[in-house]
Amino acid sequence: MKKLVKIETTKFRKHVAGLDASESEKDKNMPTLHWVGKNKVVNHHHEVPFRLLDKKYSFAGNEGTPANSTNNKIIHGDNLEALKSLLPEFEGKVNCIYIDPPYNTGNEGWVYNDNVNDPKIKKWLGQVVGKEGEDLSRHDKWLCMMYPRLKMLHRLLADDGVIFVSIDDNEVANLRLLMDEIFGRGNFIAEMIWEGAFKNTASQIGVNHEYVILYAQNKSKIAKEWNIAKDAAEPVLKEVARLKKKHGEDYETASEELAGWFRANKANECFAHRRFRYIDKRGAYKEDDPTAPGGRKFELINPKNGNVIPLRANRGWAFDQATFNQMVDEGRVSFVTETTIMIRRYFHETDTATPQSVFYQPTRSASERLASIIGAGKFEYPKDETIVQKFFEMVAGPNSVILDSFAGSGTTAHAVLNLNAQDGGNRRFILCEMMDYADTLTAERVRRVINGYGEAKKSVAGLGGGFEFYTVGTALFREDKNLNEEVGAEAIRGYVAYTENIPTEQRWDTENAVSQYALGSTDSALCVFYYEKDRVTTLDIDFLGTLNIKNLPSRPEQFVIYADKCALDRDFLYKHGITFKRIPRDITRF
Repeated sequence: MKKLVKIETTKFRKHVAGLDASESEKDKNMPTLHWVGKNKVVNHHHEVPFRLLDKKYSFAGNEGTPANSTNNKIIHGDNLEALKSLLPEFEGKVNCIYIDPPYNTGNEGWVYNDNVNDPKIKKWLGQVVGKEGEDLSRHDKWLCMMYPRLKMLHRLLADDGVIFVSIDDNEVANLRLLMDEIFGRGNFIAEMIWEGAFKNTASQIGVNHEYVILYAQNKSKIAKEWNIAKDAAEPVLKEVARLKKKHGEDYETASEELAGWFRANKANECFAHRRFRYIDKRGAYKEDDPTAPGGRKFELINPKNGNVIPLRANRGWAFDQATFNQMVDEGRVSFVTETTIMIRRYFHETDTATPQSVFYQPTRSASERLASIIGAGKFEYPKDETIVQKFFEMVAGPNSVILDSFAGSGTTAHAVLNLNAQDGGNRRFILCEMMDYADTLTAERVRRVINGYGEAKKSVAGLGGGFEFYTVGTALFREDKNLNEEVGAEAIRGYVAYTENIPTEQRWDTENAVSQYALGSTDSALCVFYYEKDRVTTLDIDFLGTLNIKNLPSRPEQFVIYADKCALDRDFLYKHGITFKRIPRDITRF
């Protein structure tokens, strides 16, 4: 039997030909994964044709629905092509990515065929991997499918962005190695547990969880502390009040009952606050370490006995002596031993809680909620929008761009709109869905969430907002490498401006003061795209004379000029700082 995959260490081998040099330097001793067909897909993201997005319609909430984000996108088409189409506008600008890719279970019966045997994927594998693809195992196929998509997501993610990937036991180990290779092992944040996915498929152990793998683009750039809203405060506060009334000053018994109450309600939102399991006269509290990295370095005196409390190595106190004495007087310090102390942090004094690595499914299933929106039997096993919302709540600020390239039933859009409605944010969502239900199911759910759904007592008010619906459209280049001029000059200009790294705010339209052919400027160069659909263009002295350089604040150091031909010699170009690029040969294909 052939090995499906193998693990090697980069210390003992050369990287696959074509890997970016920066990737090969990430970790010399990092184990990497190899599988049949990998050599065909490591650089495939470069070869994917750049296609334009074809806008089909805009949708906005009905009059009277609340304000919410409207500049959202839903894209129908191959998500690899869709992601590449997003690069000119969103490369390095997506703050948060959540994807729920196929788990590769081998189950043929799912609406979203989950063993990567969908005809579209099989066709793609045949084209990219070729003859070798006939020998692929289902694991090889899954890895071939995932690798270029993760590479494209990596390009879109902002420097301070993060990516969440849902997965289960079938591919979690392989996924970790893929993510290590693409995002860097040092950018791994957590492997979280999503409890509630009951799969009674094993006689030995009943598996009731999945995983969410979390990586950063650059771990040093993300916030040091993450929090989620204390949205389960009310039931906790009610239970604490009940126990205090029941037990009076018997706080030990009250604390034991509170801890039991948290265990009994572990499937509910309130379980996230289970560390606040102690009760005293002020309310529920948790015991916290009074030190912190970078804290104050001084001798803290124990006012009970006058002794110095020892400070742990590489730590400092989180408060000064006066504040500590006040906390002692207020009973907020627990003297665990003569040399160990903890401080009490009260539940009612904080608006947030530190997220934990285990997320519990609410009592009512996501399937039931989805059925109430779009009808029963339309989509099996949707992800729970309340859990996904917590991911976004942790990391996505009020103006974040959030991307989901395996959109499925539209859970991500629902979570984004709901979070905006709760905190007044203006987060944008971008969904990509390749299946034919992208409009009839994915977008339909979003439409109903925006306008409201249900009847009578079961009606749910709309969240407001809007989106634009696109399909992945025409390729910018034909198979013969020439420009597809049918896409129009505006689309071609935008593409070339992007490949020349001209910032969006520094790009010009044809009505600028320099030339109708000028694209804009970088910090050091003016870029000109001398293109006409119906005639050959030539870079010559006459054309240079048409450029109104005097209208610029200062003369550029360099000129980058595209044209079909050039009539100027090399010495002239060099002397005047001109770089000539031939159309279409020198238009970068990224």
